[in-house]
Amino acid sequence: MSEKYHIVTYGCQMNVHESEKIAGILCAMGYEETRRIEEADIIVFNTCCIRENAENHAFGNIGALKKLKKQKPSLLVVVGGCMTQEKGKTEVLKQKFPFIDIMFGTLNLERLEALIKQKKKERKRVVEIREEAGEIFEDVTPFRTSYPNAWVNIMYGCNNFCSYCIVPYVRGRERSRKPENIIREVQNLVKEGYKEITLLGQNVNSYGSDGTTGMTFSELLDAVASIEGDFRLRFMTSHPKDFNEDVVKVMQKHRKICRLVHLPVQSGSNTVLQAMNRRYTREKYLDEIKMLRSYFPEAEVTTDIIVGFPGETEEDYLQTESLVKEVEFASAFTFVYSKRQGTKASTMDAQIPEDVQKDRIMRLVELVNAFTRKKSEKYMGKTVEILCEDYDSKKNLYFGRDEFGRMGYFISEKNVIGKFVQLKVTKVNGISLFGELEKVKE
Repeated sequence: MSEKYHIVTYGCQMNVHESEKIAGILCAMGYEETRRIEEADIIVFNTCCIRENAENHAFGNIGALKKLKKQKPSLLVVVGGCMTQEKGKTEVLKQKFPFIDIMFGTLNLERLEALIKQKKKERKRVVEIREEAGEIFEDVTPFRTSYPNAWVNIMYGCNNFCSYCIVPYVRGRERSRKPENIIREVQNLVKEGYKEITLLGQNVNSYGSDGTTGMTFSELLDAVASIEGDFRLRFMTSHPKDFNEDVVKVMQKHRKICRLVHLPVQSGSNTVLQAMNRRYTREKYLDEIKMLRSYFPEAEVTTDIIVGFPGETEEDYLQTESLVKEVEFASAFTFVYSKRQGTKASTMDAQIPEDVQKDRIMRLVELVNAFTRKKSEKYMGKTVEILCEDYDSKKNLYFGRDEFGRMGYFISEKNVIGKFVQLKVTKVNGISLFGELEKVKE
């Protein structure tokens, strides 16, 4: 009988995909997945430290394993990801949770199998945190659980050093994968029937800037979009300081590239943007939106926004509101500034009081949601193409997204997961669409 694994993932899509790689390593070792944590022989926490609440959540869940570990001493408890890579955090984990068996960082994920084998030979805890990023390891085959969607890393790390962000400190400097490896991976995914591919990077626009690939991001995007097959192509995340017309021209060339761009603005105030070290202005950001929509009037933009950054005045905040009104984002991930030790912003004067932060985030969410509802209402009565992603047993409905990320729900007599379907929208509810199935693309 095979041993079983359970993975707990925190944070962004990058972490979700890295958990698929961790699962691939464990499957290759003979482990089988279980969703019941008490059945597991090995539990892996793939942590995130980008925001304080993700870190606290991880601490709580790791601590909750103390009882299970006592009942099942052979259980291997493994902690990896951004939190272990954060300076000083490994020592905190050691002291708070002496029952952790293995710790590894973001820069040595490929060593997991060796670390497990080492632990099984030795009785002592195994800790290996690489300080510097080495060559990109290409031999891990992810165990993908997200059909018909697949995520493909094109690069790792970040060179931007935004003053609020800990990513460069826990993921290292930018490293780009070789284009032939990326293209081969996407070709295989398309052959396996995946219908939506997302190219991932902390800043995809920086792909190839280290001089090792012989390709820019727009050239890579063109090459991937040229792969034969019926699939959608997305990319994230784009940084406004680097987003350019070359990328939009490639989007125009290939209809399979979704007309949706995730372009984090973070603030509408030039004063705050400068303090954040974002290296673009409000005016440059708006020019990029104008350029994008000059090619595609129907193009949609999603974004990330932080409120309550140190020194942010009410006028700064209102400039963010005015930018939201001008762009009319399809949706936005909105955050209250989270103080991260080791970043420049954590030492800044004029930290914003919690009640002011809370007031601003509530106002911003209300504004963003108003535009989201307004855009949903435009779908009423229209027929849209949806990629069916799954079945919701609670609603008894199939669901999937259109190219702009809007979720649609519908009834189908047969399983259409992984199919492109035509959906006639008969009802809208906030960010969701409901409709009648008109046609299934075979």
